[in-house]
Amino acid sequence: MQEMIRVAVDAMGGDNAPFEIVKGAVDAVNSRKDIKVFLVGQEEIVKAELQKYQYDSSRVEVVNATEIIEMAEPPVMAIRKKKDSSIVVAMKMVKNGEADAFVGAGSTGAVLVGGQLIVGRIKGVERPPLAPLLPTEKGASLLIDCGANVDARPSHLVQFAKMGSIYMEHIMGIQNPRVAIVNNGAEEEKGNALVKETFPLLKECKDINFIGSIEARDIPTGYADVIVCEAFVGNVILKLYEGVGMTLISMVKKGMMSSLRGKIGGLLVKPALKETLKSFDTSSHGGAPMLGLNGLVVKTHGSSNAVEIKNSILQCVTFTEQQMNEKIRAGIQATENQEGIENHGI
Repeated sequence: MQEMIRVAVDAMGGDNAPFEIVKGAVDAVNSRKDIKVFLVGQEEIVKAELQKYQYDSSRVEVVNATEIIEMAEPPVMAIRKKKDSSIVVAMKMVKNGEADAFVGAGSTGAVLVGGQLIVGRIKGVERPPLAPLLPTEKGASLLIDCGANVDARPSHLVQFAKMGSIYMEHIMGIQNPRVAIVNNGAEEEKGNALVKETFPLLKECKDINFIGSIEARDIPTGYADVIVCEAFVGNVILKLYEGVGMTLISMVKKGMMSSLRGKIGGLLVKPALKETLKSFDTSSHGGAPMLGLNGLVVKTHGSSNAVEIKNSILQCVTFTEQQMNEKIRAGIQATENQEGIENHGI
């Protein structure tokens, strides 16, 4: 019998909740037979949305949660005080083994805090990072970290590189993934204090394929498979990436509609252009997993539509099937054991 992957979804989080969240969850369940979704939120509202769709009712369950954590609330206080919020209830399901994964488009801060305080870190993981996939000319690259650890230390970035390598090998099927650190130049001596201190540590790391620095302009070309940085830099890269993409699409459409010649040309190139733009759509890869936790937590954009919610849920299936948490745990423990041997001079 096919094993069911159980995903707890925060039905109340994000700009488009609950309608886009519920639609995305239903679309995910209708696309595969090995998914069960728990829609966590205010029961009457969620059930009213579900009435719009046809689906296997045995694989969609509403779990009541009376409270909502708003975007502007202080994350730590919200997680501790709002025990019956959709985020807290859903994450407790992951912690208690009632669900295999959590997906949420709500407050990023609350999701990050909840991931660490409720789901908990894998032993040996210093800081769990958020790691979204960025579309590139050669496929996709993992940006790690993009929002969880603004004041990271060199040891954190080294762990990010190791976890990112494990992710890209087992989820994306890339053997010996290329790891690079974000820098303001290709030369080893360049960078701020954090980069300068981290660079030699990555260079000495035997269990990753470190290729040196990567400048921001080289990210879209697919120069590296794992792009390592602290969260401030990563978040700027992610937001700029999305902003430039949306602006270019808007400008191309505007240019095509500006004249009769443009409209005719637009009709001719539309199929090829649509396929090209689709490959550079960040939502096609789902959300950003928070790596290094005892369970899977996936954060999607606050403005996520049904497509991104669906893809984020499908992402959880691959993650669970590949036993990513177990592989990250094994990788971290192997590093600790090796460091222990070296420290004792064995």
